[in-house]
Amino acid sequence: MAATTKAQLLDITNKEYAKLRTLIDSIGDASALAKSDDTSIKDIIGHRAYWITLFLGWYQDGQADKPVFFPAEGYKWNDLKRYNADVRAQQSSLGWAATQELLATNAAALLAFIESKDETALYSGPMKGANNNWTTGRWAEAAGASHYRSASKYIRAALKAQMAD
Repeated sequence: MAATTKAQLLDITNKEYAKLRTLIDSIGDASALAKSDDTSIKDIIGHRAYWITLFLGWYQDGQADKPVFFPAEGYKWNDLKRYNADVRAQQSSLGWAATQELLATNAAALLAFIESKDETALYSGPMKGANNNWTTGRWAEAAGASHYRSASKYIRAALKAQMAD
């Protein structure tokens, strides 16, 4: 169930990030870089970090009355597979430590964003420019807590598969 208040959003964001950090802090380079279906744990963490910046950009563009491109200019939602592959290619030179740092930096930026907004800004109506009914808080949860949760699930499965090999 999605958060509907700032307090709930902060709680779930902090809780899911802490779970993810606990999980990835013990992963070494070999496990993080091992590919399965052309994707590694490092790729998943880089993806989650990147999508935080996408959300923050969408919000800023909407507030500035600029066009908001979902998920990004030149892509539609049905292009996500290609878009995510392009993001992985852009981040291919990042090592595991740099990717973890990118996540930490972007997670802190997301948390600062949430903390800087009041209840009205987060939950009074649709996010400006989003062209749907999701509130800013719901978008923030999707970029943060929901992505952290799905990353943790992916990583646990990937580590289990690596142990079986």
